[in-house]
Amino acid sequence: MGVNTREIVLDMLLALEREEDYSHRLIKAVLDKYDYLEARDKAFIKRVTEGTLERGLELDYYLNGHSTVPVGKMRPLIRCLMRMSVYQLLYMDSVPDSAVCDEACKLAAKRGFQRLKGFVNGVLRQISREKGSLALPDEEKEPVLYDSVKYSMPRWLVELWRREYGPEISRTILEGLMAIRPVSLRFCLRTPEEERGQLCARMREKTMTVEQSPYLPYVYLVGQTEGVERLPGFREGMCTIQDISSALAVEAAGIGRNDLVVDVCAAPGGKSLLAAEKAAQGRVLARDLFQEKLDRIAQNAARMGAWNIEAQLFDGTSTDESLLGRADVVLLDVPCSGLGVMGKKRDIKYRIKPEGLESLQALQRQIVKASAGYVKPGGTLIYSTCTIHSGENQEMVRFIARELGFEPVSLEGVLPESVLGGKRQIAARMKESGIAPAVALTEAEDAACIQLLPGFVEADGFFIARFRRRKGAGQP
Repeated sequence: MGVNTREIVLDMLLALEREEDYSHRLIKAVLDKYDYLEARDKAFIKRVTEGTLERGLELDYYLNGHSTVPVGKMRPLIRCLMRMSVYQLLYMDSVPDSAVCDEACKLAAKRGFQRLKGFVNGVLRQISREKGSLALPDEEKEPVLYDSVKYSMPRWLVELWRREYGPEISRTILEGLMAIRPVSLRFCLRTPEEERGQLCARMREKTMTVEQSPYLPYVYLVGQTEGVERLPGFREGMCTIQDISSALAVEAAGIGRNDLVVDVCAAPGGKSLLAAEKAAQGRVLARDLFQEKLDRIAQNAARMGAWNIEAQLFDGTSTDESLLGRADVVLLDVPCSGLGVMGKKRDIKYRIKPEGLESLQALQRQIVKASAGYVKPGGTLIYSTCTIHSGENQEMVRFIARELGFEPVSLEGVLPESVLGGKRQIAARMKESGIAPAVALTEAEDAACIQLLPGFVEADGFFIARFRRRKGAGQP
């Protein structure tokens, strides 16, 4: 008996609803398990799972408008089955509507819900008949609800970004998070440009799309891949997966060849690997709280020949007295709400809650306070997150500069002008709209940081801030 791809998707959605794993990890694990399937079947599994998650709030809106039972009161299996079926009806023209409805009814019966076949069939066929005229909320009367449904984003997040950036920029962010993102491939710095070109040509021969990043010459955007491990040059350690935003954070540090770099919260390890290449004659201490993550960092370091990386198990909320005042560079990419990477990790938006942001900010301050003392006088501290939230970003700039006594250092000259120009563009648009920054920074503090926003840059939503430890200053 062949594999039922829809049943695989259904089981994945159920597991994600129970929060047994995160979507990006679960999808990879399932596709690895069913690697023997044809490419079109694996593509179907990936697209329906990711699409159902990405469009979840929109799908619920239409279901609630056509079902006598609210989505929140449906049995979990039926809820997941209805969502994935409506996604196929609305967003997959290659799948006949009749097949979507029939397969949903068969799955409901197979999984013990024979008596609900009529309900499933009736709701789906009604949506199928009306799909050309399904209406979103009234944009003028309920703009927040409109954006929430159209971009399938929780209302509190829409309201947060509208407060901080205004409605126009907020909508650009939402559109950016919905955009299909290619894989961000970083080549080793030691890989000659000619060899990079040859590897890219081999990728194109495999029908992949390959485009050089507009920000860093050694980062390429690759589309239509069938698995990272199969990319030419990957197994040989000539390239790795790292978003441009993460690479920019390392660029901002200005790492020298002989530097000692401490990456306090190193997983998944992209910054440690790039730092190790820049500090070719130095050392990189890649630390994390979980051994499993450190093992993956060590494996990637071995694959890429980064022998100057030491993967160390350490709790970032504690201070290692032996490191105080020794590091040339400290990288602090702290745990965060992840609001900038929801385009890749689609279930984050359903898991993060407003009340969770405060506890995250407390944890971030604890890690920064415990680790800032590793920076030697005159050394560099890079604070970064993959989120879009002033409480986790700009407020931390004030904390580091004003309470820990670090000097903010301008990013001019260390980040590409094309990236910094985007920052100025956003600031100008906010000023024109009469929107003040959510957190007031001094001129020096503002020059030392940048918030990368989806829709404005070809990168994840990311925040980077650069500081120098004042010479003669005591421990923070």
